[in-house]
Amino acid sequence: MFVVAVGAVVLGYGGGFAGARALLLAVAPVVPVAGVALSYGPYADPLYEVAAATPGGGLRLALIRTAAVLGVSLPLLTLAGVLLPASGAPAAAAWLLPGLALTLGSLALASFVGCRTASAVTAGGWLCAVLGPVPGAPAGQVGARFAEQLSRCLGGAGAQGVWAAVAVLGVVLVAARRPAYDRLLPG
Repeated sequence: MFVVAVGAVVLGYGGGFAGARALLLAVAPVVPVAGVALSYGPYADPLYEVAAATPGGGLRLALIRTAAVLGVSLPLLTLAGVLLPASGAPAAAAWLLPGLALTLGSLALASFVGCRTASAVTAGGWLCAVLGPVPGAPAGQVGARFAEQLSRCLGGAGAQGVWAAVAVLGVVLVAARRPAYDRLLPG
């Protein structure tokens, strides 16, 4: 998380990269998803089976670790976004709701396929949605096409409303699949 935030600021000011905020906004929603994948599950925790068998294990432990990841990543990445020049990208905090929705979606999907696989699918889907139209852009239009696609995915009340609905759906699925977290798949 720290590397992503500092890297974006260094690119923006030290490297003179005008699209640093747009790049940060593209990567920021998947940073908490990756953090959750690295902090919970059979591969991440050597005492996973013991912890999952305790009353505080399972979903409760997953949510505690998710809150810890979000508590560190949200302020750090938002501050980095505020420090960067705008350059046509959406506002610095525009990634917060998509980041929360992707994290909840990853948690919900983890109850079916495992934490790492769910995080890879969620992060990969987001990056494909954001970066998909960019390779087809004419040579001088890559930055503009990237900022335009980010605005579609992050900007405006419509996009944020969709992310809010996805977050609510993620909460409902996580609650409905609560018992699955006691025996989370290793994938």
